[in-house]
Amino acid sequence: MRFAVHGASGFTGSLIVTELVRRDLTPVLVGRDAERLHRVAERAGRPDAEVRVAALDDIDALATAFADTDVVVNAAGPFTLWGEPVVRAALAAARPYLDTTGEPAYLHKILSTYDEPAKNAGVAVIPAITDDGLPGDLIAALTAAHLHAPIQEMVIADLRRPGAASRGTARSMAAIMVLDQVEYRDRAWQSVHVADTTLTEPGEPDPVPVSALALPGVYTIPRHVDTPHVRGVIRGEAAALFASLTAEVAETLPEIPDSDALATSKWFMLAEATALDGRRARGWVTGFDPYGSTAVIAVEAARRLATDGAPAGTLAAAQAFDAASFLDHLATTGVKWQVEELPARN
Repeated sequence: MRFAVHGASGFTGSLIVTELVRRDLTPVLVGRDAERLHRVAERAGRPDAEVRVAALDDIDALATAFADTDVVVNAAGPFTLWGEPVVRAALAAARPYLDTTGEPAYLHKILSTYDEPAKNAGVAVIPAITDDGLPGDLIAALTAAHLHAPIQEMVIADLRRPGAASRGTARSMAAIMVLDQVEYRDRAWQSVHVADTTLTEPGEPDPVPVSALALPGVYTIPRHVDTPHVRGVIRGEAAALFASLTAEVAETLPEIPDSDALATSKWFMLAEATALDGRRARGWVTGFDPYGSTAVIAVEAARRLATDGAPAGTLAAAQAFDAASFLDHLATTGVKWQVEELPARN
């Protein structure tokens, strides 16, 4: 199997190349700078890896670069600026596609705009295969299924504390935090203005302050959980930090965060489901090193897509992969997950 990694010379892309090599899978490095791509291949221990140069404004060249590969993995952000040409090239080459976007407006656009083109091409398009997007979507699916009942409301929460962040992440968050926040209400996506609130985190004695944020799950969960309401929140201190970011501040951050800080950075995704009868369930999934985890998640998703396939069209992670099986695989890398019932609401 051959996996095209677009944006392979970037921070996340280089981690994906390294993870492919670690798993004895074959990367094909795609980007604009051959010299940088060759350096990434050498650092990953595969100096003989194939490098292909194609610019974003040349869809035909990109499609040719993807044509004989099994899956296209796009790691070149900001995706709002640079993502769509890669999707179009993957569809032109009739190659399955996934990406590592965390940009909710872009994610929503891909899911809603490219479903019919993907079906016409006969391939799956699966955005947001990241440390928050995929685990959050999968744990939400399992949490809702645990109740065996219609779901009145779903909450998806990113409860990580502020930690090491790359320049690319800072760029994306600086853009996201100035947008109106969006919830899925009354079976439609709507701009909202909601007050900060609290959420109980497993293992924590005190409620955690949280702020509204349109996490990827706000757009992906309604695709596979029958519910009229999905809202996203993040830890309040993280929201305050992101709100202080500007495009200028983002450019001062390092492209590659400190490795020791990354190793100790914990990510934590939580889902809470409330059934129409008031019964509740909670699921959570957590691990360390968000960027390393994203590489592991993206490679496993690409491998499963190449091996097992997925329905044609734009898909959420839980529509493409068996949720429990995927999370069990991640557990072999140190990730922990659990689903449990909560006291019912009167």
